[in-house]
Amino acid sequence: MTVTIFAGVLLAAMALGMPIAFALMVTGTALMWHQDAFDSQIIAQNMINGADNFPLLAVPFFLLAGELMNAGGLSRRVVEVAGAFVGHIRGGLGYVAVFAAIVMASLSGSAVADTAAITALLIPMMRNSGYNVSRAAGLMASAGVIAPLVPPSLGFIVFGVAAGLSITKLFFAGIFPALLMGASLVFTWWLVSAKEKVKPQPRKSIREMATAFINSFWAFLLPVIIIGGLKSGVFTPTEASVTATVYSLLVGLFVYRELKFKDLYPVFLKAAKTSSVVMFLVAAALVSAWLITVANIPEQVTEMLEPFLGNKLLLMLMMMVLVVIVGTALDFIPTILILTPVLMPLVNAAGIDPIYFGVLFIMNNAIGLITPPVGTALNTVCGVARIRMDDVVVGVLPFLLAELAVLFLLVFVPSLVTIPARWFY
Repeated sequence: MTVTIFAGVLLAAMALGMPIAFALMVTGTALMWHQDAFDSQIIAQNMINGADNFPLLAVPFFLLAGELMNAGGLSRRVVEVAGAFVGHIRGGLGYVAVFAAIVMASLSGSAVADTAAITALLIPMMRNSGYNVSRAAGLMASAGVIAPLVPPSLGFIVFGVAAGLSITKLFFAGIFPALLMGASLVFTWWLVSAKEKVKPQPRKSIREMATAFINSFWAFLLPVIIIGGLKSGVFTPTEASVTATVYSLLVGLFVYRELKFKDLYPVFLKAAKTSSVVMFLVAAALVSAWLITVANIPEQVTEMLEPFLGNKLLLMLMMMVLVVIVGTALDFIPTILILTPVLMPLVNAAGIDPIYFGVLFIMNNAIGLITPPVGTALNTVCGVARIRMDDVVVGVLPFLLAELAVLFLLVFVPSLVTIPARWFY
């Protein structure tokens, strides 16, 4: 009964157009009424405790670092160096998009921010060069969702806090799967771009390639600092977020000099608004998460899926299919916050490696960003590129299928996650 009440109230609140944070609060209140334990102080206390978490400090700092990178010219230089090396081959700008997305993911960790940046930089060039714009936009959206798997991933930070897992281990475990996703996009683009009748960009000389790389040196140095610092234990993920912010600020102001002091206020304001949305979601979700535990919903779900507990592969398939379905209706962070307290008891009961599960869970939620109708990354591409949603959905389909293929490959071959993860950390 409690599972029905939880799902029914949440879906009804969303159907009424209620913002997801408020829908989560209403759902929590409904569960309290059902348990005959309504207390407004408990709601307030859980919201405060939900946001009062040291690792979550990384969220606003990494978001601010991403905004500073875009405003300070770091993101643009990543695209320029990719274009210098591979822009001249057939379909070259598509390969530039994938390469730039992976590198930029290691700078900001935000799928929406990366998608907006590469779309704004590359779609005008691809449109002028004669590329199929809907297919190009689909590639931009698909490449942008690699970001949640690459440190400093905001998704891993939120999931690590909600599940009580090592964020650093999650960071390193996501690197190789992210590269697999990038490889799947490169292969798919190679297949679909064979039909493109586009004149390649002029080949850059060795001198021009060297100049582009030197100009982008400070941008490429940041992921080396972050990953190297985490692996060596110099700083925690939260301290890495502050390091990234200060580094991006100094490089934008004094090295590239594209960031002016007058630009700082709008940059800080935009990052603050985005951070407030994420943190309010986390706070509201913790109310529901606490009541999910009190109402024994995880135990009820475990009982329903008990026949699958003896088969890790089948259980993982069931959970991944569930997340794919939920991801079509819910956004990235809410899905993580709602499903983590429900699925983690199942993972522990079945003896599945929680880090391995976390990587696939975040990958699945990231793919949800390009599944209609919610598809935040799709909406971002539509707004930036000024094209219709219908066109983007058609263009994203082959890349969506490629990323789903990688997801289910990892379900069947867990060693593709666990073995590289051990090497990294």
